[in-house]
This record gives sequence, C-alpha cells and structure tokens, in this order.
Amino acid sequence: MASLSSILLATAVVALLVVGSCATELTFKVGEGSSSSSLDLITNIAISEVEVKEKGTKDWTGLKESSANTWTLKSDAPLEGPFSVRFLVKNGGYRVVDDVIPASFKAGSIYKSGIQL
Repeated sequence: MASLSSILLATAVVALLVVGSCATELTFKVGEGSSSSSLDLITNIAISEVEVKEKGTKDWTGLKESSANTWTLKSDAPLEGPFSVRFLVKNGGYRVVDDVIPASFKAGSIYKSGIQL
C-alpha cells in the first residue's frame, strides 16, 4: 500500500504538470483605431508596462493602457515598423518580442508572440 506522503507527492507532480500545460500564447491584435501615426495593441493576456521600439531606433516608447488589455501609442510623426514589443509579466520580469508587429500591419490582424504565459 502506498504511503500518504507518496500519494501527496504524486498529486503535487500531477497538479504542476496540469498547470504548466495550461499556458496560453500571448498575442497582439492591432486595434481598429490604428493608423500610420497611431498604434493600438490588444493583448489576450493581462500584461503591464508595454513599450515598443520602432525599426532602426534604440529607444523604447511607452504605450498607455486605455482599457483592459488595450495599449495605445499616438505619435505626431508616422510610425515605422516592424515593431519590437517589451512588456512586464506579473511575477515574471520583462520580456521582449523582436519585430512582432510588421511594418505593413493591418487593423484587426493578430500577431503571435511565441511566448507562453
């Protein structure tokens, strides 16, 4: 007969495997209000401190959260993609996805990050 500690250990391992397999890939949907000088990103998972880096620049530009999981960047000058995205994951540190939003982005398009959260 299995000991109680063996049963508890096996249960804990199974629970960890189930939780680990429930990860979802982070996606970025380009919002309908996006244009050559405005970028709205809608995420399928809650993240924070979202920034983008335009093609050929070294600096990151912060986006403002306009509603839940929606991040907005307004610019006086035309935006130039592709865009890399840097964001903070709760209890997970910063993550960067290079060139995830192409230069020819279209409103309504969904772009996969390749990051499971």
